[in-house]
Amino acid sequence: MIESTIDESRKKWESVFIILVVVLVLCFLLNITLGSVKIPFSFVISYFTGQANNEVWINILENFRIPKAITATLAGSALAISGLQMQTLFRNPLAGPFILGISSGASLGIALVIFLGIWIGSLLELSGVGRSWLLVGASAIGSFFVLSVVLLASFRVRSGVSLLIIGLMFGAATSAIVSILQYFSQAENIQSYVIWSFGSLGSLSWGELTVFIPIILVALVFSLLLSKNLNALLLGEDYAETMGLKLKRARISIIVCTSILAGTVTAFCGPIAFIGLAIPHIARMLFNTGNHLQLTPMVVLLGSIALLVFDVIAQLPGYQETLPINAITSLFGAPFVIWLILRKSNIKYSF
Repeated sequence: MIESTIDESRKKWESVFIILVVVLVLCFLLNITLGSVKIPFSFVISYFTGQANNEVWINILENFRIPKAITATLAGSALAISGLQMQTLFRNPLAGPFILGISSGASLGIALVIFLGIWIGSLLELSGVGRSWLLVGASAIGSFFVLSVVLLASFRVRSGVSLLIIGLMFGAATSAIVSILQYFSQAENIQSYVIWSFGSLGSLSWGELTVFIPIILVALVFSLLLSKNLNALLLGEDYAETMGLKLKRARISIIVCTSILAGTVTAFCGPIAFIGLAIPHIARMLFNTGNHLQLTPMVVLLGSIALLVFDVIAQLPGYQETLPINAITSLFGAPFVIWLILRKSNIKYSF
């Protein structure tokens, strides 16, 4: 009886997984079809089959639409899985991928470059290093600095709550420094920083994607390997240790994995809200499970689908304008989560 129930549950999970993969492919194709210039769906299919002959549309697809869609797919999955890991590690439904101050560290790095490092940017431009790589590097260094502080703190404190508070306080401190820099900065520099804070999925070139894609894919595979550790942490840190889990090692692995995923996305795309906080809850409610062996792949797929859909909305198909992706993710995502909670009335945090 128990074996038949397990088999039925596995078959249901496999069916849902296949459905989500199909939906992801359709959303990817829809994303590269719609925009200021509408490209027929049939042409997109012919492009992937090697039968396309419109050079203008091919140029749009290869240099703009496809890189943006790839970025949205990987960024959505990275942020969603980061949120899942943080919520489980700290047993806090309000935890997200940036709760340890990773986003604040990246913001500080960007702020230092924009507000104080214009001469560095000019020097690097003369040496052949583009401004985009300068911002990516500054953001990555800021994120790594915060990660180093959090990791050092993790060796000194045993409680996850204490580590969470340290991350929040460090994030608040870096945000305060950014505010001071803004106060003494010129208006055009403030505008540049604000535009960066809106988030962007369409600014990555193929050269930047050759760095972005391997980092995200490796970290996502590492996330799947952490599923058993996350399941053990659902039972509480003390009980997890009695099961043989090495708590400090597991905690550091989860923090490093989350920081790589969230820090990389922030460095290349800017801070993107909502996805990391809400997608894990949506997955738990839709599939009624807290088992990370099943939940992790679902969260990866749902995060990619969600950001692709939000990017289509942000493009305002048929118009030249593009809305900030941060505004769209929260504006359309938050009401959906509220509706889902009112309808389902519970979220399963155990398996």
